[in-house]
Amino acid sequence: MNNPVPFRLDMPPAVTPASPGLVPSTRRRPRIALVAEGTYPFYTGGVSLWCHQLISGMPDHRFTFVSLCEDGTERSTWDTPDNLTDLVRIPLWGKPPRGRRTRGPVPSFAAVHDAFLRALLRPQECQVGLSAAATDEFLSTMRELFTFAQRADLGAALVANDSIERMLLAWRAADVDGHHGRLTLRDAVVAADQIEHLLRPLSHPPVRADVCHLAMSGVSALVGMAAKWANGTPLVMSEHGVYLRERYLSLATEKLSHPVKMLLVRFHRALTSAAYRMVDVLAPHSSYNRRWQLYNGADPARMRTMYNGINPDDFPAAATEPADPTIVFVGRVDPLKDLHTLIRAFEIVHRELPGARLRMFGPVPEANKEYYASCVRLIAELGLTGVAVFEGRVPRQVDAYGAGHLVVLTSVSEGFPYTVVESMSTGRPQVCTNVGGVSEAVGDAGFVVPPRDHAAVAAACLKLLPDDELRRRLGAIARRRVLDMFTLDQWTDAYRDIYGDLGEVAG
Repeated sequence: MNNPVPFRLDMPPAVTPASPGLVPSTRRRPRIALVAEGTYPFYTGGVSLWCHQLISGMPDHRFTFVSLCEDGTERSTWDTPDNLTDLVRIPLWGKPPRGRRTRGPVPSFAAVHDAFLRALLRPQECQVGLSAAATDEFLSTMRELFTFAQRADLGAALVANDSIERMLLAWRAADVDGHHGRLTLRDAVVAADQIEHLLRPLSHPPVRADVCHLAMSGVSALVGMAAKWANGTPLVMSEHGVYLRERYLSLATEKLSHPVKMLLVRFHRALTSAAYRMVDVLAPHSSYNRRWQLYNGADPARMRTMYNGINPDDFPAAATEPADPTIVFVGRVDPLKDLHTLIRAFEIVHRELPGARLRMFGPVPEANKEYYASCVRLIAELGLTGVAVFEGRVPRQVDAYGAGHLVVLTSVSEGFPYTVVESMSTGRPQVCTNVGGVSEAVGDAGFVVPPRDHAAVAAACLKLLPDDELRRRLGAIARRRVLDMFTLDQWTDAYRDIYGDLGEVAG
């Protein structure tokens, strides 16, 4: 027998003829377009795992995955579920899109661009989220940009000389120099280039599906907006972390002028509010996320908090503990995980318990190699070489949790992290920073401390490591909490209900 040709995510699915004597099912399988930026199927991490679990857990649905990727050359790192039949790549930073254009009159770009700039530069409220009027104005301009992008070259228009001059004039007309400084010609060129990349999803042909599910806010929302404008597709949005907050944190460290940062902050804020207004169902992954969404204009009547779930059979209670007092971290090496705080906390722990070890499991993304190097330098500076170690990606994550007495997460931003729930399922108590939905996951199964406070992290670890009874009691609470609240079956059934409800409305 010939070996079958494996399906690759970068290939269209093959058409297989029905076998003789078999009557194909007449039941229609709903098509879901799942959209994410910079994650599945090319990278690991919590959002990628969430996407994979969602697709794999619903074999009765067909999925198209829309990946907002870097340049389109990325290769999949995940096995392909049978019901993932299409992969659509939308590169944000490769060559500009040059796809087919739809027929129809081309709107005046000058008028569309003027409206877009006015929406970005209008006075904004400081104490509350954008007003409904401001959000509606921005949404109107985005729809006009979408219409233009489907019929002409939006990217070239955004960076043309006339558009750069228009941005400079709009800045002066808005009279924001006193607050944000003067927008120079160079600033305008940089800002226009950044916005051109962010708006590229509007130039892509709208996806066709029964439901469009956005795994996050941000530019992923443009894919959903286009589908709704073109085809009336209902939208559901999940948010793992708070995308807008993470953009704020990221822009604060980027080497851009203040006026450029201000324009990008306003763009992301307006796009977030517009996305919340457009979706039919908004599914935050924690009450913390829900508060951010309400602040930025979300309709509470359309919201449903959806905690992440796992299969507890994949993460059974650990039967043993290591011989040496051991702290474990599991996750990618990333500034958002604030491993500097973890390493500094461990230095205090090691002084009190000289036999203690810190084992850090997880990949180092290419973009974070400099951050990884800074962590290694810090370990050496604190005299922790050999006792605080990076061990890379572990084949079975459950083994990493079992390698320690407790699991620590010192992030400065999170959604509802899988590593917390997975390690709780193994019966490991937690020491975590109070960000995102972490405290909602941990409950009374460990200690939650302020972010960037290495002394508080160390104090919590020093309470748990020497106290066998406390550690085991909190570990049992952790396992029970997962079984009661955070199973994959509960989570999958809830999303299946949402898809069904939206599909009926669309039909």
